Amino acid sequence: MTITVGLAGITGRFGRLLAANLLKNPDVALRGYARDPSKVVSSISALPRTQLFAGGALDGAAIQPFVSGCDVVICAYLGDDKLMVEGQKKLIDACEAARVPRYIASDWSLDYTRLQLGDLFPKDPMKHVKAYLETKEAVKGVHILVGVFMEVILGPMSGTLDPKTNTFRYWGEGTELVEGTTYADAAKYTAKVAVDPSAVGIQKFLGDRKSIKDIAASFEKVYGVKPNLERLGSLDDLKKRMHDLRAESPAAIYSYMFLFYIYYLLNGSTLIGPGVDNGKYPEIKPETWEDFMRNRKLETLLGSMAALSQ
Repeated sequence: MTITVGLAGITGRFGRLLAANLLKNPDVALRGYARDPSKVVSSISALPRTQLFAGGALDGAAIQPFVSGCDVVICAYLGDDKLMVEGQKKLIDACEAARVPRYIASDWSLDYTRLQLGDLFPKDPMKHVKAYLETKEAVKGVHILVGVFMEVILGPMSGTLDPKTNTFRYWGEGTELVEGTTYADAAKYTAKVAVDPSAVGIQKFLGDRKSIKDIAASFEKVYGVKPNLERLGSLDDLKKRMHDLRAESPAAIYSYMFLFYIYYLLNGSTLIGPGVDNGKYPEIKPETWEDFMRNRKLETLLGSMAALSQ
């Protein structure tokens, strides 16, 4: 039986990965929604099971025919709060009108449901979208939690690893758990959830959960290079630092935003494990932190995030 999957944001980094995984299933008919469908790679757009729709995130008239007839709609948007909240509400309203059974929200995150609004402010849109879905009758919300992306933690954005000096920099004691999943594995799990009508509500998948000190030990094991460890301060120091920076220069969001992520990642309030749903799809063997490094050369480790956009 053919399953029609709508994918909004098909041209984005994660959208492309997800589309490729969905199309590995011969029973999937894929509908892609984008501002410029010509940007969809030919390996996806040329397949007869792919149908592309053009439109903006707030264009209700274009969204309605895109979602009509879908068995599930996935949102792979990534952008500002207006896109993440109002853009998703447009999709959800269209799904409700078309009686689409399930909507997979643009989450792929640590467990933001355990936070209060304003705690980790970049995740507030997810809380608003989840609450909005709960007001609907026909469409059921699906929220996929995966921890943080491994590519981010071991990439330049986080500042965790300095490749020039092979130094791991950390806040806290270095023993706090860091839950991570690769982009590729998150896409694999999402493709499975999309064709599983029983998968509704919170769905938790995880590649691995290890401390920074354990990750550093794996780094030495894999690359044969003994890393340095540099403690930046306690979690209380981190909390003060991130709030001070925000108060000093609120518009300079990138000077403090990732510190908020690190704080709520490490303080235990957003952990999704150890009870996860990996066992529902045992054919997927997700990469551990050690696998992630073993499958990448040291000189390209920090470029793994950028490589996703190639």
